[in-house]
Amino acid sequence: MPWFKIDDSSHTHPKFVRAGNAALGLWLRCGAYAAQHLTEGTVPGVVAQMYGTAPQARKLIAVGLWHEHGHECPRCPQPVAGDYVVHDYFEGGRNATRAQVDAARQGAADRKARSRTRANRGRIDDESAANRERNDGQSPTNQPRNAPQFSTETAGQTGVSHRDPVEGVTTPQASPKPSQSVTSYGSNQQASPDGPQIAEPVRPLVDAMTAAGMSVSWELAPAEWLLLQALMERCGVATLVDHAGGAWQAARTRPRSVRYFLPGWRSLPTTPTTNAPAPGHGPNVVPLRAARPSTTDQRVRDGLDLAARLRQQEAT
Repeated sequence: MPWFKIDDSSHTHPKFVRAGNAALGLWLRCGAYAAQHLTEGTVPGVVAQMYGTAPQARKLIAVGLWHEHGHECPRCPQPVAGDYVVHDYFEGGRNATRAQVDAARQGAADRKARSRTRANRGRIDDESAANRERNDGQSPTNQPRNAPQFSTETAGQTGVSHRDPVEGVTTPQASPKPSQSVTSYGSNQQASPDGPQIAEPVRPLVDAMTAAGMSVSWELAPAEWLLLQALMERCGVATLVDHAGGAWQAARTRPRSVRYFLPGWRSLPTTPTTNAPAPGHGPNVVPLRAARPSTTDQRVRDGLDLAARLRQQEAT
């Protein structure tokens, strides 16, 4: 798991003092996001907009904790227009690069594989030794407990083998084994040849995920379709796809179902309503919210109520 690390004396750094607690909260949350999704210090504009305000973003740029597109710092990469980059993200090896994290994860997986191989080899060797001891301890005269006991003499039939048929005696035939019935499970869960049925209100999210290169299964229950619709209304398709892209890149193996992204989507905050950027502040600054979302907004409230009811049903 990657970490977003800061120096223990940074609380007295002049940049931190000038930025203030509110802007530092935005800096910390976005830095943790960059570490989790391996963006190497890049903060998407939509994430900065969700976690803070435009004045806080401008303050971080002013004190030098963030850079926007077109900055002149020679040590930091250039973000795309609308995004930001954390200043000196890799200074002193404080934070790891994507390649370092991938190498550490691969090393951990290799160590686990070698450990499992050694454990399996030891178990096989132990079982083989136990089998050899049991076989060596049995003599030819030792017979299984339930084996038929035959004497070395013929049983009243001189010159006749115990297995030879005797005239007038019918050997019982082994009755055929009854056919075994096989119970089929999950027959009602098989996908149709045409693929899963997509709920039309969620079609924009499905198309956006596919266009972004994230091909997953969309076989969901009716309650899950309702949850996805509520999340789209609360956060927006762009926010859901951006968050899923980070989780997709950070996953050790490629997710197979859209259910993989549901916990992260449900933890996202409500995307606020934004106004156009104020004149003179440029296109790269996060738009300043004129007011916080109204609690009487019927659309958002219905979506949140629906999500709450679904969580209550899952808990019961």
